Amino acid sequence: MARHRRMGWHSRVLAAALGVTAAAVAASMWTVQAAPAGAAKPQARVSAPGAGAGDRTVTKVAAEIAHASDRGPQGVNITIDDGPDPAWTPQVLQLLADNHVKATFCMVGTQAKAYPDLVKDVVAAGHRLCDHTVSHDTTMDTKSEAYQSQQILDAERMITEASGGVRPQYYRAPGGAFTPYSRHLAASRGMRPLGWNVDSKDFERPGVDTMVATVQREITEGPTVLFHDAGGDRSQTVAALREVLPWLREQGYSFGFPVR
Repeated sequence: MARHRRMGWHSRVLAAALGVTAAAVAASMWTVQAAPAGAAKPQARVSAPGAGAGDRTVTKVAAEIAHASDRGPQGVNITIDDGPDPAWTPQVLQLLADNHVKATFCMVGTQAKAYPDLVKDVVAAGHRLCDHTVSHDTTMDTKSEAYQSQQILDAERMITEASGGVRPQYYRAPGGAFTPYSRHLAASRGMRPLGWNVDSKDFERPGVDTMVATVQREITEGPTVLFHDAGGDRSQTVAALREVLPWLREQGYSFGFPVR
């Protein structure tokens, strides 16, 4: 899985989220325990969704990074990262609806908190939610376990609250910066760690033809395809999806969700 070190708007989000981080740690309400199998379980005081009925029914899932589709060998998982965004998420949602495709939206916590109506629109359309941390810090794997916990669990809370109570079913580390600790923590909260097989590189805006060709060339390497609906001008993403989605169906693929 490719490693991305994107800065720019993510740095601004991280700076804006520092206040959230400080407040969240100060308001810590419960203890999370997670660690790789066989290792001592470190403890970190962090904030998280309240211990209501929804939390009592959380079921731990596998901690291995998921790539496969629940539709089998001919399944494709469309994943959309970094939103929601008021300019681009509605366009992506309309395009998915036009093509009768369900996708997984990996949301940044601060974005979900800022645009709760868009989170609800995603859920109402039958798509799934994925935790993409509070501030999209691509150096997460170099940070403390307490910091990783805050980023994952506070984003879970923000997304759940913004959605009206629908919890994210997956966790995707920014830039692929997973750690054994973060994977097991997410899994303990019912969020399957989520990777990707095909990176459209749309965040680089390489041109629509290049993005389409990348997907067409690499889809045989695995079913999970990465696009973005935030972080800058996503007009190329929208245009590429307009070509890619019908092409995939013409090739005999069906659209599903990542395995859990």
